[in-house]
This record gives sequence, C-alpha cells and structure tokens, in this order.
Amino acid sequence: MGGRAQEIEFTRASSKGQIVIPTKIRKKFDIKEGSVLAVAAQNGMIVLKKMESGLSAEDLKSLRLVEEAWKDIEEGRYSVRSKEAFFKELKEW
Repeated sequence: MGGRAQEIEFTRASSKGQIVIPTKIRKKFDIKEGSVLAVAAQNGMIVLKKMESGLSAEDLKSLRLVEEAWKDIEEGRYSVRSKEAFFKELKEW
C-alpha cells in the first residue's frame, strides 16, 4: 500500500446513515462493490478495516491494538506527537 497516509478526505452521512468512501481511498485500498469492512467505534472515533476473507491472526492483533489504544486514551496514558510522527507510525502499523 503505497501512497501518503496524510491524505484526508471528507464525506457526509445520508438520511439512512450511509457514507460514501471517497474514490481516492477506495482505489488505494481496492474497495469494490461487495467488499467487506470491519467497523469499530468508541469515544467519537470510527475505524474501518477492509477484510480480505474472515479475520486473520494479523486482523485480530490489529483489533487488540486498537482496543488497547482506546483504553490508554480513556485512562490518560497517551503521548502527544507531531503530525509527521503520527503518520509515520500509522504507515508502519
């Protein structure tokens, strides 16, 4: 997955609660009609992860890391970083 993690796109929810994933992001992650996405939400943050075929060990690891990160945020254990450091770590993740 090449590209820049810094790209930010905006979308709106429809009256039915549906959102459109912007074209650039759909192309970058090869999201097509019928693609399955896992959705997690907590504290005003929604995370989408494209699923290839079921949950792999790597997917479960990623979900555990997200859960641990939310706990750290809730309990005040987090660090403030520069935008560049954040996106570098996000890209590595």
